[in-house]
Amino acid sequence: MDGLPTAPEEPMMKPHCASLLLVCAASAGASAAPADPVRDHDTIVRMQGEYTVDFAFDETVLLQPGYARAPAMRSGGNELVVVVEDTPTRIVLQHLLVDPASGHVTKHWRQDWTYEAPVRFEFSADQTWRVRPLPADLTRGAWTQCVYEVSDAPRYCGTGRWRYDNGVPSWTSDPGWRPLPRREYTRRSDYNALAMVNRHTLTPDGWTHEQFNTKVRRDPDGGQHEIAREFGFNDYVRSTDVDFSPARDYWNATAGYWARVRGYWERFLAQAPGVRMKTPVDGMAMIVPLFTQAEAVQAGRAVDARQIGEVFAAWVEKAPAAD
Repeated sequence: MDGLPTAPEEPMMKPHCASLLLVCAASAGASAAPADPVRDHDTIVRMQGEYTVDFAFDETVLLQPGYARAPAMRSGGNELVVVVEDTPTRIVLQHLLVDPASGHVTKHWRQDWTYEAPVRFEFSADQTWRVRPLPADLTRGAWTQCVYEVSDAPRYCGTGRWRYDNGVPSWTSDPGWRPLPRREYTRRSDYNALAMVNRHTLTPDGWTHEQFNTKVRRDPDGGQHEIAREFGFNDYVRSTDVDFSPARDYWNATAGYWARVRGYWERFLAQAPGVRMKTPVDGMAMIVPLFTQAEAVQAGRAVDARQIGEVFAAWVEKAPAAD
């Protein structure tokens, strides 16, 4: 997204709910049943486990004259999801990819769930996430899910209530913004943000993550140009055919290190104004040194607070003060 036009910092522009009509309506109707945080907590924890995952993304509605539909994207992997933190009102799930052939492990994305969260971070401009208070009517009885990059850098948050219609546990977020995913920013320059709604559903064999995305070019003057809509479907199916012990060994060795990294991020994300990253959009300037430090820890070598702090001092700063 470097060099692309961005939305103005204040006020934060809201995604067009009209572009996401069905899922917006589903989210708005989530207040019909009384909240059950204990049941919700147990549902979220059930997402831990060993999975074979299929990732599918398809552009659906084309919204610009002459725009050609991008090719469908298909990929997959084998993923271990572990519980990192677990309290009645907060659950942290870490995803770890493993290559069965080589045993190579990659720390993947992370999802944090907080019940009736008072604040969350929101993607407001290139490499900038602002921490904002949540309205009481939005967060009451609801869980806020925040998603993080492999370096534990912020990606996006959404807030919604779990529903159990016909015995099917499903959570739908409110509309929000997110930066371009890694699969897109290396090859696209015609848009610079995704307006999104996410839905998680538990199934008999695992769980699914549906993404209702609109690709948007946001201009400095506040204009928004919708390029195309996209449907993403990530299917997590429990597996007994893959040896996930390398992933467990990696996490057992490095969990303490990554907890320290999360602590550094929390200094920026726990309260306003938020955070701005000084790295190029690929984030590799932070990913490489942090992953290298984690490898050192796994090998039994010490990494001290000064070394972690140097990475953050070089590449992370507070978001600019709001106008």
